[in-house]
Amino acid sequence: QVQPVESGGGLVQAGGSLRLSCVASGRDFSSGSMGWFRQAPGKEREFVSRIYWGAGTTVYADSVKGRFTISGDNAKKTVYLQMNSLKPEDTAVYYCEVRLQNGIRYLGQGTQVTVSS
Repeated sequence: QVQPVESGGGLVQAGGSLRLSCVASGRDFSSGSMGWFRQAPGKEREFVSRIYWGAGTTVYADSVKGRFTISGDNAKKTVYLQMNSLKPEDTAVYYCEVRLQNGIRYLGQGTQVTVSS
């Protein structure tokens, strides 16, 4: 069993910044990628960003491109999401996902991000 644990959420004013962290624990496992999703009240969960360890490739949703940056350390099973120029519409619960090389996915419990206008 793999357990991603998020931290770093909070309340911030529009235009501000937050840095989310996620550490994945569990028995020996090899992840192909780690990423972030978010879910706002009354909305479906949506993709935010992912980092692929093999090629070091990063992918972003159009809504966060240029404002969010994903980074991490595969050896430490850790991923970060630096969020700048935050907007009220970024308010959501942010979830960390670990995707193993065999395709199995694990989702964390989430961390709340609230952006006030």
